[in-house]
Amino acid sequence: FPKRTTTNVPLSKDLPSVKPSAIALGTVFNHTASLVILAPLFGDTYQRAKAADSKEEFFRSKEAAGAAAAYGSSVVGSAIQSYGVAALLNSSAVLSYKGAAYLGSLIFFASSAPSFISQIFTEKRPLDTVAVGALARVFETVGLSLFLTWWGTRTNAFD
Repeated sequence: FPKRTTTNVPLSKDLPSVKPSAIALGTVFNHTASLVILAPLFGDTYQRAKAADSKEEFFRSKEAAGAAAAYGSSVVGSAIQSYGVAALLNSSAVLSYKGAAYLGSLIFFASSAPSFISQIFTEKRPLDTVAVGALARVFETVGLSLFLTWWGTRTNAFD
């Protein structure tokens, strides 16, 4: 058999480069928006923590573990989404707020609109509940793309 030659190209060379501060600030921005959705969970958990006999008792509870898992996954998800939006902004050469708003809208319609249509017509959820979720998702997609455009996402301004 002929000897195969392969080149080991690191994964990072295949992914678009994004300014690290854009990922960090985008994570904070996006996580803040997602906390609006998770606020009832944390508010209820906080009230139960106040009612617990001791701090140790609360931290051993399943509620604390669930809240910590939701918080951690929310931060990780926010960081991944921030990188993805910033990489799309860089790859599509978007430099204007109008272009960022269009790109954020496309991300929203591609990722969230199907679930909202399902919630309204199939699951028959109340419109006010669906509207709050849609507003939060618009903030996480369109708002994030506008924020990242304002901050800047390119590692080299001449690229």
